[in-house]
Amino acid sequence: IWKIKVNIILFGPPGAGKGTQARYLVNKLNSFQISTGEMLRDEIKNDSEIGKKIVKNMNDGKFVNDEIVNKLIEEVVFDPIRKGKLIFDGYPRSLSQAKNLDLILEKSKQQIDFIFFLNVKKDIIIERIEKRKILEKRSDDDSNTILKRYDTYMETTKPVLDFYSKKANF
Repeated sequence: IWKIKVNIILFGPPGAGKGTQARYLVNKLNSFQISTGEMLRDEIKNDSEIGKKIVKNMNDGKFVNDEIVNKLIEEVVFDPIRKGKLIFDGYPRSLSQAKNLDLILEKSKQQIDFIFFLNVKKDIIIERIEKRKILEKRSDDDSNTILKRYDTYMETTKPVLDFYSKKANF
């Protein structure tokens, strides 16, 4: 295990393999996977009020409200055990989330060191999500919402990629 401290963002549409790559990096770097998807699925599993709102958004092919996601992220970033050892999987997804993450990281005296974009073709994504639905029985992998989620992701994430591309250290 390497003992370097880095914060990494993994971008990619639903089904691109962010979670798989994040788990690999977590093991290699002794880091922590920050999966907003997992955090949100936990809320759904707990059948909380937040979980009910999340289900409605997902069923409509929308992303979850930034306020909910940002609050969950802030708690993780300020955890001293995880400082400098964060692998963001599925966050930020929008320009407002990227700006929020920058503010949180600045307050906690951290930064993003590397960004990776997993660029996977739409037909491959559909195939992977359909297989994942069968194998993992994930409720958010409903075939009726796959295309909506892919298109929404690509539309909202392009400005985020542009935002980070313009930063001096990338």
